[in-house]
Parts: sequence; structure tokens; C-alpha cells
Amino acid sequence: MLRRLLPDPFILLLVSTVALASILPASGVGAQIVGWLATAAVVLLFFLHGAKLPREAVIAGLRHWRLHLTILSFTFLIFPLVGFGASKLFAGLMDPVLWTGILFLAALPSTVQSSIALTSLAKGNVPGAIASASASQILGIFLTPPIIGVLASAHGGGVELGSVGGILLQLLAPFVAGHLLRPWIGAFVDRNKKYIGYSDRSAILLSVYSAFSAAVIEGVWSRLPLKELGILFLVCAVLLAVMLGLTQIVTKLLGFNREDRITAIFCGTKKSIVSGIPMARVLFAGPDMGLILLPVMIFHQMQLMACAWLARRWGQETAQT
Repeated sequence: MLRRLLPDPFILLLVSTVALASILPASGVGAQIVGWLATAAVVLLFFLHGAKLPREAVIAGLRHWRLHLTILSFTFLIFPLVGFGASKLFAGLMDPVLWTGILFLAALPSTVQSSIALTSLAKGNVPGAIASASASQILGIFLTPPIIGVLASAHGGGVELGSVGGILLQLLAPFVAGHLLRPWIGAFVDRNKKYIGYSDRSAILLSVYSAFSAAVIEGVWSRLPLKELGILFLVCAVLLAVMLGLTQIVTKLLGFNREDRITAIFCGTKKSIVSGIPMARVLFAGPDMGLILLPVMIFHQMQLMACAWLARRWGQETAQT
């Protein structure tokens, strides 16, 4: 029971990184060096993501197109629309930059590892989860930038977006290069997934430290009173609950069986912090990136706790039948 209530260890690392940036922010030459290291780590991360992606999983998934189209619609259409609607209906609750962070969260692709693990624990359609999550990661590189561009512009958050060239060079090009080289380096990558996981975490932590260092120097904490932080937690919780509810209702109406409904719920509502934080570094310029990252970090922990509880419950129900 205690383990279920404790935060994900990686969240503790993220919080520690934010605390370090708040006490000892990188500035001047140090900030430039941290920025270069973060950029290099992001390029390596997307290169390895491309190398890890099994092409067979995506091709196999095309055979179950109805399930995958539903999941991708939730990930890249319904979730962003729900986030945008909330930003318009409750615009006065939070700083516009935090709402931009909510919109960015809503536009992100699904997770891979945790979506598959939770689907397996809940006795869902694991091959379907592998195919959908893999496809989501690929499409996220193409779809997340234009989606957040449209939503942020319509919302009027006043956040400067990065250039298309930066997106191509830091996200798409290394991803494609890694995937093209998979026939030669795929076996090595698969054997060393544990160590490659460290590169994912390093890229995220460096990006967070760089972003929050700039934000602290610009006075981010004076812009975020405790009350507004509490409202942000509430918005993330409500957004998660709404999406979990919508996926359950829609998949029942579409007549999916239990295994496919479980897969759609986990793959269609989860958002990737591994892709999200490095993407934010490329997509957003200036000190506002620190505030924009907060919803992603908060939602990540909430989705892990809620979905882990659901997966255990559904898995036990299946085992008893």
C-alpha cells in the first residue's frame, strides 16, 4: 500500500532538479554549456528512440486499424480539444503560460513502456498496445508541433514557438537516422535498454535544469503563488479523469471487447514525459519554458498512480473470471 502512494522515483529526481535550479541556477557561460549539453542529449534521445522502434510492431498494428485509429484520435484530436476547451472556459484560473503548458501536455504522444506494461498488467491487448504506442511516438514528432502551434495561437498565450528548422534538426532527423540504422545497431540497442534508459533520463533532467535555471533568473516563483499551483494540480487531475471517462464510454459505444477497451484507455489517455520535456526545449523559447513544463511533470505522476490502480483492479477481475 505504501509503495502505491509513494511518487515515481524519477519524479523525485525531477523535483530535486527543479530545487537545484532554484538554488543554483545556471547563468552566463554555465547556462550556455548546460544548454549545449541538453541539446546534444535531446538529439541522442531521439536517435535512440528511432533505433529502438521495431518497424514490425507498427506494420502489424495496421491489421487492427479500427482500434489504433480510435486511440490516435483520442491522443491527437480529442485530448487537445478537451485541453483547449478547458483553457477557454477557465482562462482566468491560471497564468496564460500555464494554460499553454496544459495545451502542450494535451498535444503530446502517448507513452510506450508504461502503456504496454499497464495493458499487460490489466490483461488487455498487449500487441495492440505495442503497435499503437509505437505509432503514437512516430506521429508525435510530426503532429505535436503543429497541434501546439495552432492551439497556442488560438489561446493567445503569447509564448514564442521554436523554428521549424530546430524541430527538424533536433527531433525528426536523429529519429529517422536512428530508425534507418536499426538493422545494424538494433541488436546492440535492444541488449542495452537499461543503459539507454539512463540517456533518456539524462536528457530530461538536463532539459529541466536548463529550463528552470532560465525561469528562476526571470523570477518564475514570484509568478506562481501557492494557490495557483494548487489550481494547476486540480486542472491536471480533472483532465485525467475526463479523458479516462471518455475513453471508457466511447470504446463501449464502439463495441470493443474488454481487452481492446483496456488498451484504448491506457494508450489513449497517457502522455509521454520522455518525449514531452525534450520536445518543449525545441518548441518553446525563453524562460517561460519552466512554467510550461510544470503540467507535464504533474500529470505524469498522476497518470502513473491512477492507471496503476486501474490496471491492478482490472487484472484481478480478469483473473477471478
